[in-house]
Amino acid sequence: MKTFIASSPHVARVNRVDRIMLQVLLALIPGVLAMTWYFGWGLLINMGLAIVFALLAESAVLLARGRSPLPAIGDLSAVVTAVLFAISVPPILPWWLTLLGILFAIVLVKQLYGGMGYNPFNPAMAAYVFLLVSYPVAMTNWLTPSMLAEHHLSFMESLRIILDGSLPQGLTWDAITSATPLDEMRGKLDQNLTLDQIRQSPLWGNFGGRGWEWIAAWFLLGGLYLLWRRIITWHIPVSMLASLLVCATLFWTLDPQTHPFPAFHLFSGAAILGAFFIATDPVTASTTQRGQIIFGATIGVLVYVIRTWGGYPDAVAFAVLLMNIAAPMIDHYTQPRVFGHGGKGI
Repeated sequence: MKTFIASSPHVARVNRVDRIMLQVLLALIPGVLAMTWYFGWGLLINMGLAIVFALLAESAVLLARGRSPLPAIGDLSAVVTAVLFAISVPPILPWWLTLLGILFAIVLVKQLYGGMGYNPFNPAMAAYVFLLVSYPVAMTNWLTPSMLAEHHLSFMESLRIILDGSLPQGLTWDAITSATPLDEMRGKLDQNLTLDQIRQSPLWGNFGGRGWEWIAAWFLLGGLYLLWRRIITWHIPVSMLASLLVCATLFWTLDPQTHPFPAFHLFSGAAILGAFFIATDPVTASTTQRGQIIFGATIGVLVYVIRTWGGYPDAVAFAVLLMNIAAPMIDHYTQPRVFGHGGKGI
């Protein structure tokens, strides 16, 4: 009896880039839906614009280089960059700033270095920082969460604000926008208010920013899905969140009236999103297991340092970009020992 034996290699089917990116997009869905619930249609509008701009920019660059854009578009990496960028910026960001940010991310940060796999910095975070430094007012103009807003913007109202900046009749920017919980915390602490006084703000939830804590919880669910699917490993997200939690706990223990409860740092900004979806970028992060622990832990420390003493309340993007620079050096000094080398002779 003849038995058919397949030719080598006898390995399971490997994940392609498009499959991995698709899993990342699926994992982002719960958090995106939560953000849409609390901040309205503007998030989805900007996300759609960002995706279109990203695909067009990627295609234009590749055509200019004499290459077919279809493989690059099909790997969904530009779509993931666009979605992460749209999540990070205010939901009513003007369309031309979205275009400018996406051009910076795709053309300068990604394609200028050779495209997918060669960029030293996370494109979405680089674009976010570029816009934040260049247009700080527009980049901090966040909508008030739905449970606190007196007027919840409709789809058409959101679209008009994004396209031409026109507000609904009778409304002002102060009526529909507010500081983020991290901005509020930082500003009030600079005014020498105590945590008990700051907690009177309607932006404060049970332990994090009101609305933001639920958004972070849904991104956490998506991150756990990525771990379950083995798209990412635990090393970076766990080390990043653990180091952030340790720093926050230490200073909260020393002075609970001037340093927020540790969970506030995890559930009030982009810490959860950054830990599972941004810092774990396989192109710009460390690749060795020891290196990933160092990489993630240092990001967590930098996030706390910049939030507490720096000029930007939510420091995830800055911390990730700083560690993107250090990733090659970390990999160099954390390479595992090759079997059969470095041991004593018999």
